[in-house]
Amino acid sequence: QVQLVESGGGLVQPGGSLRLSCAASGITLDAYLVGWFRQAPGKEREFVATIGGRGDNTAYADSAKGRFTISRDSAKNTAYLQMNSLTPDDTAAYYCAADPNTLLIQTPYYSRPERYDYWGQGIQVTVSS
Repeated sequence: QVQLVESGGGLVQPGGSLRLSCAASGITLDAYLVGWFRQAPGKEREFVATIGGRGDNTAYADSAKGRFTISRDSAKNTAYLQMNSLTPDDTAAYYCAADPNTLLIQTPYYSRPERYDYWGQGIQVTVSS
């Protein structure tokens, strides 16, 4: 049974930082494309970042470039999203997702939620003073 469990969310002031974690069981994340998505109330789920199977390929949404960093720890079978310089526009539920097609990152489709097979339950990030 595949499980992805997010942690590290919460309330942070504008300009602050958070690191989200995505712990996997039932799969080895190194063999998967891992993505982070977010969904604000009343909005569609949107792509944030993704990392390839070996961790050497990454891609970011324009809104995340220069502020967010995606990474993984093979020993812990965990992926991370380091978020810096947070603004209220970053307030959303954040989801990690995984897909066995690591070549997806080489296509225009890595940002599409429907391309990912496995999803976590999501975790809330609220940026507010």
